Amino acid sequence: MMVGTSNNGNGKRVRAVALVGPAGAGKTSLAEALLSAAGAIDRQGSVDAGSTVGDGSAEARARGGSTELNLMRFEWLEDSFLLVDSPGSAGFAADGGLAVKASDLALVVIDPDPQRAPLVEPILRQLEAAAIPHALFVNKIDQAHGNIEDLLTALKPMSAAALVARQIPIQEGEQITGFVDLALERAYHYRPGKPSEQFPLDEDLREQEEAARFLMLEKLADHDDTLLEQLLSDEVPSLELVFGDLARETRSGLAVPVLFGSALNGYGVRRLLKMLRHDVPAPAETAERLGIDNANGLVLKISHGNAIGRLALTRIFNRPLTEGAEVAGPDGQPVRAGALFALQGSATNKIGRAEPGDIVGIAKTESVRAGDLLGAKGRIAVERPVTNCALAVAVENHKDEVRLSTALNRLAEEDPGLRWGQNGGNETLLHGINDEHLAVALERLKRRYGVGVTVHRPGTSYKESVRKPVTQRGRHKKQSGGHGQFADVTVELRPLERGEGFRFDERITGGAVPKQWIPAVEQGARDALAKGPLGFPVVDVAVTLTDGQFHSVDSSELAFRTAGRIAVSDALAAAVPYLLEPVCHVTVQTPGFATSRIGSAVASRRGQMLGISPLEGWSRWDVIEVLLPESELHGLEAELRSLSQGMARYEAHFDHLAEVGHKLAGEIVQRQHELT
Repeated sequence: MMVGTSNNGNGKRVRAVALVGPAGAGKTSLAEALLSAAGAIDRQGSVDAGSTVGDGSAEARARGGSTELNLMRFEWLEDSFLLVDSPGSAGFAADGGLAVKASDLALVVIDPDPQRAPLVEPILRQLEAAAIPHALFVNKIDQAHGNIEDLLTALKPMSAAALVARQIPIQEGEQITGFVDLALERAYHYRPGKPSEQFPLDEDLREQEEAARFLMLEKLADHDDTLLEQLLSDEVPSLELVFGDLARETRSGLAVPVLFGSALNGYGVRRLLKMLRHDVPAPAETAERLGIDNANGLVLKISHGNAIGRLALTRIFNRPLTEGAEVAGPDGQPVRAGALFALQGSATNKIGRAEPGDIVGIAKTESVRAGDLLGAKGRIAVERPVTNCALAVAVENHKDEVRLSTALNRLAEEDPGLRWGQNGGNETLLHGINDEHLAVALERLKRRYGVGVTVHRPGTSYKESVRKPVTQRGRHKKQSGGHGQFADVTVELRPLERGEGFRFDERITGGAVPKQWIPAVEQGARDALAKGPLGFPVVDVAVTLTDGQFHSVDSSELAFRTAGRIAVSDALAAAVPYLLEPVCHVTVQTPGFATSRIGSAVASRRGQMLGISPLEGWSRWDVIEVLLPESELHGLEAELRSLSQGMARYEAHFDHLAEVGHKLAGEIVQRQHELT
């Protein structure tokens, strides 16, 4: 394969096109087809064979799908194009989030099956919310069993902008063999791997074309009074006006053009290239949309996954950037650009200068992060997805402890969906979007950094409290030669309302416990509450120190702390302890066809349904509100995906502590005692 460079310094325009869409729609295959049609590669590779320019990592090859952002480039006629191939799987889509925003146009690659149309709605809503111009490419048209009209009807409620079909298929029996270009009014037969062949329109096809073309022009006329007047007057609009409206309304987001083809066979790819060449907005328009008119560059992502080391993948705006140039960082401090690299999948090519519109990797810029602006103050926020899954990780070899921290920092720096930290039990927790996402992160940890780890499911944060008040004495007496240890305290322990935490008071009279040692008694009480009789931290209790005794020689801070711990520990055991579990408020967003199944699934996990309502502004989507024990969240994300064609998603936040039923509590306490 050849690694191209940005040649717009000699007058060629550069455009960045993001490929987005559901997993399995064929985005990487379409990128390969575009590279092949433009002559950027000698032979079109295959995802199944692991021979594509994109998806070059071991993890992507093993899964037959994208696990990270891929950047590619090619030249077509008078323009240079950059392809931003964003993963479609829910676990990896966040990796391309900022790069998609910084692209000039998003090409949504979809399946021709109308039944799979709901998979596209979340993507269309995200693009609309970010005001990103976009078009649709219906891939695998040679495998279509329905018709384009049914697909567009299913998609129409999902798009605020008008969907404008620029082609109609030519069907022979069950097979789609070509298309009619509605703007040019020309018919073409597909030829595998070659440009389509034009042929004359027959009478039947001409009638279909005229009806479809008029519908296309009607949608364009909604935003062009001149075209509307011509249509009302039965005038034939000029090609210049039609193509001008298509380009203007696409760039402004007023229309979403729809084209189709087959990436594997090369059908419709060259027609797609022509549309991209004429209709994709300029980088200056993208900079204006992002509000970074004066910036020299926007850092899209930090990458550690190559032989060069840390690269800041950056889109260049407004003025060229050369190796060694000094530019202002996001805080105003100077940043010196290291070597510049053009990227073609996993391959890199060193260049000396990057032109406006290009996307390059910049080495030796350790201080910049994703979202930072170069050449201007400020940054663009990187959206962090909800991380519903977590694993506790521990190194197999204790010598790797430091390397583990370094490796996790690097993985989290390049992946906005990954974070890590310590929990209260001193476990290292790795948080990710779903199980597949975490599995890939662990594979990278081993492959890139040679750090092997063992993993287990993090424990649930159970608590315990008490039912009745108790008065208890605690006495600590020890004689071992010389000064001994002595302290005697009496405490009252009583339950508090849920959520009140811990309260300590004292009612000492007559100096029964000297004031300087009362804080030690409180600390002893806290020691006892750290692990109650059931084996978990104790919450929502009040302890009052009411009486005590001391020895003028043998009493000490340590002695009273010990006596306080003994008194409260014994009181807890006598106060009828019971187990509490954290309950989360879970919000599920799901397509309507899966609402009933998901409701049953959360009910089977001891969920308490709070309500179901339509998702505002969405077509046939629902919001399910439910209270669910934290322990039941394990595996929920995977179950929701399996019930909703991979579309349902949820957020969970701690809501309250609730008592665990007697039988289940007994099982939990027994397991806890076995562990300790």
